Amino acid sequence: MAKNISIDRTKRLREEPHKGHNRWHPDIAPVIEVEPGEEVTLETRDAMDLQIGPRTTVKDLEKMERTVAHPLTGPVYVKGAKPGDLLEIEHLDILPERYGWTRFSPGFGFLPDLFDRYFVVHWDITPEYATSPQLPGVRIPNGAFMGTAGVAPSREQLKRWSAREKDLADRGGKVMLPTAAAAVPGQGPVAEEGLRTIPPRENCGNADVKQLTRGSKLYVPVAVDGALYSVGDGHFAQGDAECCGTAIEMGATAVVRFRIHKDLAKTKGIVWPRFSHPGFFAKPEHGLPGNFIATMGRLDARAGLRAVQRGGGLAGEQRGRRAERDRERAAAGSDFCRLT
Repeated sequence: MAKNISIDRTKRLREEPHKGHNRWHPDIAPVIEVEPGEEVTLETRDAMDLQIGPRTTVKDLEKMERTVAHPLTGPVYVKGAKPGDLLEIEHLDILPERYGWTRFSPGFGFLPDLFDRYFVVHWDITPEYATSPQLPGVRIPNGAFMGTAGVAPSREQLKRWSAREKDLADRGGKVMLPTAAAAVPGQGPVAEEGLRTIPPRENCGNADVKQLTRGSKLYVPVAVDGALYSVGDGHFAQGDAECCGTAIEMGATAVVRFRIHKDLAKTKGIVWPRFSHPGFFAKPEHGLPGNFIATMGRLDARAGLRAVQRGGGLAGEQRGRRAERDRERAAAGSDFCRLT
C-alpha cells in the first residue's frame, strides 16, 4: 500500500506543524518512513502558505508575512539511505489544485527597479490550462513541477552554510538569514538556527527547475541517515528566469518514488544535485513560440534581460497591455526572458 502525508488545505502550516516545516535543519523529525521503491503521495501548500487567495488584493500583499516561505511537507525517512549515498527522487505525478496565483512586489524578483508597485494575478487551473481574468486572452499550458524539494543538511553543513551566508550578508549581499519569526517548528534550535528555504544549496531546496515535471528524476547527495526528504512550492507553470519572483504558484500533490544509489555521491565526488528527464519535459509545441520579439547585443546577462524586459513592455503597449501584465505572463509561463 502506498504511503502518504495528507494535509488540511484549510489550515496553514503552523496549525499542522506535525506535517511539515519551513526551515532546513537535521533535528526535524520525520513524519513517515518508507522503503526504496514505494510510491509516496505528499500533499503540499502554496509558497506563501495560504496568505494569497482568490479575493486577495494588491493592498493585502503589503501585509503578508514574508518569513513563512516555503512551507514543506515532510520529512520522509527513506530506509537505508546513509551519508555518501545519492538519493534518486522520481516524479510519478504532480497534481495541481484548482487555484493559483502570481505576484510581484517592490524590491522582489529580477530587475526590481523597473517595477516599483504591487501586482497580483489570480489563476483558474484545470488539468490542461490556467487562465486569469487579469490576463485576458492568455492560456498557460500545464507544466506542473515542485519548486522546492530537498534533504536535510548535516550539522557540519548547517554550520558551514550558515557561516557562508552570514559572510555574504556582511559584504552587502541580499541574504535571508535564520530567524525564528514564523518558523515551523516554532521553538528551539530549528527555529533559531534553521536555514531558510531560499537560496537553493547543495541539499537542493528552492531550485525552481521547471524541467522537473512528471517523469523527471532528481538526484541529491544524502547527508543524514534516512535522507529526510521534504517537498513543497508547487508551480503549475513557469517561464525562464521566473523574472517577477513567482510562477503560477499553487497547492499541489506530489507522487514520488525513491531509489538509493549506495555511496555514489561519496565515490564520485557529487556535491550538488542533478536532474534528468527521459523525454520532453513539456509538450514540444508549447516550447515553440508562435510570436516573439528579440533584442540583440548586450553580453552582460543582467543588462540583456533589462533590454528584453523593456522590449516586452513596448510589445505589450503595442498590443494594448500594461508592462506589469507582460512581466506576470513571462514569469508564469512563457520563455519571455530567454538569453541566447
